[in-house]
Amino acid sequence: MEWEALNGILWERPTFWVAVAFVIFFGVFGKRLFAALTAMLDARTATIQRDLEEAARLRREAEDMLRDAKKRRESALAEATNLLEKAEIEAARLAQAVRDEAEASAKRREEMAHQRIAAAEKAALAELRRATTDVAIAAARDVIARDLSQEAALALVDQAIAGLPSALRAA
Repeated sequence: MEWEALNGILWERPTFWVAVAFVIFFGVFGKRLFAALTAMLDARTATIQRDLEEAARLRREAEDMLRDAKKRRESALAEATNLLEKAEIEAARLAQAVRDEAEASAKRREEMAHQRIAAAEKAALAELRRATTDVAIAAARDVIARDLSQEAALALVDQAIAGLPSALRAA
């Protein structure tokens, strides 16, 4: 059987006709099949290329957004630092103003207390003078009433009247 398969007329063998049919099939449909496969692969390549370009564009946009976000972050940090510094300066200024105001208020209160003490001393001295004068007048009355005679009293009154003009000029 092998010998018959290898020897004999070629077109009488079924494998020959299968081979011929294969060649004709691919001859007729191969070009179309190759074109369809090529078109499909080209479309897939174009899709992949578009996807790669889109990915590259998106990456560039993301990098730009990242740079922008970093700049905004740095700007926000600088602004926050600046605000903190200004707040610290303002707090120090306000604290100093409060200290100065408290010190001025304490000085005013102290001055008012000194003035009140001085007024109280003045009033006390005036009261003491009045009381002393009243006691001296009462004592002088008693002494004069007891020890002074009528003639000595008249002499003292005459002497006081004579010294009145010089006493008024001195006052």
